[in-house]
Amino acid sequence: MNNLEIELKELVISTLNLEDLNADDIKTDEPLFGDGLGLDSIDALELGVAIKKKYKVALEVDDGQVKQHFYSIKTLSDFINKSQQALS
Repeated sequence: MNNLEIELKELVISTLNLEDLNADDIKTDEPLFGDGLGLDSIDALELGVAIKKKYKVALEVDDGQVKQHFYSIKTLSDFINKSQQALS
């Protein structure tokens, strides 16, 4: 697990007030929604705003891949890395 993945887990916990969890409780490849962590669409909006603010990445609601990017901590990490590399 890399530093970005740990940061993202902590961001999920703090943004969504999941005080009963710690970073180790969230599996890197576990789905964030549905049967995985159990997040919902409101959580996705809050998390999207926090990610956009912290990592300065563009999240377009109309982008058909947003759902894929938000699948897991791993897919979010990959998306952020690629987005930041494209800006460099």
